[in-house]
Amino acid sequence: MQPMIASMPFVTIAAALRSGQLDLLTFIEEVCNRIDTLDPHICAFVPEPNRRERLLTEAAALQRRFPESESRPPLYGSLLGVKDIFSVDDFPTYAGSQLPPELFVGPEASCVSKLREAGAILLAKTHTTEFAYFEPGPTRNPHNLKHTPGGSSSGSAASVAAGFCSLALGTQTNGSIIRPAAFCGIVGFKPSYGRIATDGLILCATSVDTVGFFMQDIAGISLVASLLCNNWQPATLTKVPVLGVPDGSYLAQASPQGLAAFEKQLTLLGTAGYTVRRVETFGDIEEINQRHRRMVNAEMAQVHATWFAEYEPLYRSRTAQAIHEGQSIGAEELAAARAGRARLRAELEALMVQHHIELWVCPATIGPAPEGIAMTGDPAMSLPWTHAGMPAITLPAGYDPNGLPIGLQVIGGIMADEHLIAWAEPIAEILALA
Repeated sequence: MQPMIASMPFVTIAAALRSGQLDLLTFIEEVCNRIDTLDPHICAFVPEPNRRERLLTEAAALQRRFPESESRPPLYGSLLGVKDIFSVDDFPTYAGSQLPPELFVGPEASCVSKLREAGAILLAKTHTTEFAYFEPGPTRNPHNLKHTPGGSSSGSAASVAAGFCSLALGTQTNGSIIRPAAFCGIVGFKPSYGRIATDGLILCATSVDTVGFFMQDIAGISLVASLLCNNWQPATLTKVPVLGVPDGSYLAQASPQGLAAFEKQLTLLGTAGYTVRRVETFGDIEEINQRHRRMVNAEMAQVHATWFAEYEPLYRSRTAQAIHEGQSIGAEELAAARAGRARLRAELEALMVQHHIELWVCPATIGPAPEGIAMTGDPAMSLPWTHAGMPAITLPAGYDPNGLPIGLQVIGGIMADEHLIAWAEPIAEILALA
């Protein structure tokens, strides 16, 4: 099966659109032609009547507003995909569910507004799993349609990999940025918990839900992050970071092929001059996984209390099961789970200080994207970092022998997103050799 991927690097496209080297209207026509041909197979986008006409109208208005290239904003004409749990003006929100979209009407998410104010054009709402949990949507992996693109930000990751848009918003509660980015062979950035506002979203679990985004190239991550992240400060780096490998029961969750690919990546980094330190970490990983799952389910029950009471028959089985479990979790257990987040973060930061580690590195997923779209894959490699609220990036890191992409996950200290991104750029260049 021929992959349905195409090159659309964010930095290159954004610069060409701003300078006028790439005509905006011509660009949109070409993208729409590609979508018309391929998205019936990939199913990245929520259907929209007359999408092409709307895009051309918005593009023409943007041209009139910024006729001179010198005055154009940084994202001028960049096409944006938005996961369908974000409120967007004049677009319904379905959240991958059968519930009436009227329930979810609200002000546009501020992160969407910021990107549009910076010149981005909203290309489409992207398919998500039901309420950003585990019941999958229709999206398929552009590298191989027989495989999942990952979840829950499935449509966002697939649309970037397919070359439909250069930037797409997603969210992460377990592994929903890191995993689909790895499965689709692109870059995914999940900032520190709280760095990007979550207003205007249908939340899954308030204690961990984090807005992030996808693109094909690491070079554009800092620009978009600077527009979205609170209190962004450009990083000035003078050293090569020491890399920590979280050895033990956590790492053992990866598949043999996932571990083999990871060891190859470590060899490349070591040869390039990076110091790699293996540290026993997450000795209680099963307890962390259980605590996180129970906390998410309890908070889902709170978010969905009113909707679920009225529309329970419309919820799919895995979502309903999670909410039912969440309803049985008491306030004391939920408070303890939330406290566990801060405790885990402190433990990880103490290990970083003790072993003089600047970044953690580990597999982004347990292995390549599994076959079928009935499941979205295992978030085990992302879960503890999400629980701790630490920033993470998926970097493309070669291919499995079956031809599907493999990713490396790079994790920074809490609120050190700027350093993580700056340090990740040269690592990405090395991994391109994988």
